[in-house]
Amino acid sequence: MIRVRFAPSPTGSLHLGSALSAAANRRFADEHGGRALLRIDDTDPARNVEGGEEAILSDLAWLGLGFDEGPVRQSERYVRHREAAHLIGEPDRDGALRFGHTTLLRPDGTPTYQLASAVDDLDFEITHVIRGSDHRANAELQAQLVEALGGEPPAYIHHGLLLGEDGHKLSKRHGASSLADLREGGFPAEAVRAYLDELGLPRHDVHLDLARLRRLSTEALAALPDDDLAARAGVPVSVVPVLRGARDLVEAREYAALVLEPPQLRVDAPETLARARELARAGVEPRALVRELKAVGGDLKALRLALTGRDRGPELWAVVAALSPDELVRRIEAQLP
Repeated sequence: MIRVRFAPSPTGSLHLGSALSAAANRRFADEHGGRALLRIDDTDPARNVEGGEEAILSDLAWLGLGFDEGPVRQSERYVRHREAAHLIGEPDRDGALRFGHTTLLRPDGTPTYQLASAVDDLDFEITHVIRGSDHRANAELQAQLVEALGGEPPAYIHHGLLLGEDGHKLSKRHGASSLADLREGGFPAEAVRAYLDELGLPRHDVHLDLARLRRLSTEALAALPDDDLAARAGVPVSVVPVLRGARDLVEAREYAALVLEPPQLRVDAPETLARARELARAGVEPRALVRELKAVGGDLKALRLALTGRDRGPELWAVVAALSPDELVRRIEAQLP
């Protein structure tokens, strides 16, 4: 049976490149009727961050990426790792054990990443290791270690890295570098997962395309039911009309604020506003109200300012639809003599 593993270090929210590997492993297992293991590579205490594992589990749950087994923590398997190391060789006078030029056990007896990774791949019968190309240099050594332990090495598949638009390692200056950054930016999980699935297993490095992510985000939000969209934005369902078309949840909340917070400015367009009041009092449907005002040359920009205090934002009919009939009339009358 096909068995893959995703093995992040507990250093905090998943880097987007790691998320790409996680999605690729889950997809590969599903496509081949296999199983996927989640392994936490925490053999280096200096790199581990408090709450790092919890952040990873939260990220994976947010993306909808489940694993069939795990999480398995390498730190809990150090006895097995040490036993395996002694099958390969003997420690030197300092207590360290080396394989060629590579340290497998540190002088204090703790295992290194290379040893722990090879032993765990062997013990958990991993058939395919799918990871970023920055690990390509580790493949030969890890295969040799598996062989030295009497096993058959897995197939190593390395995909291209996810980089910034300038070709450098992703960081916040590129707009996002981790799943936490994307969540804070208001991207829904469906859009991020769709983007990662689109990338698949890139043969070469790829640049993060925030414009594409934004389009997927807009589509994902548009597809949500009213109550789900309102819940994610943290606003009443009544204002959902103005959320449609928002590119992310941050923008959706900004749009909602236009309806929920009355404007604090004066607008001088009495004829347009008086006609808008007549139409509103008559219960004219929002799109028809806007069409009627446009047909008679009404100042639609002035009406938008009167209703939201902003000269741009969601479609005007959506603003009208999101306001209750009484609030719509109240905001218009507040601008009339």
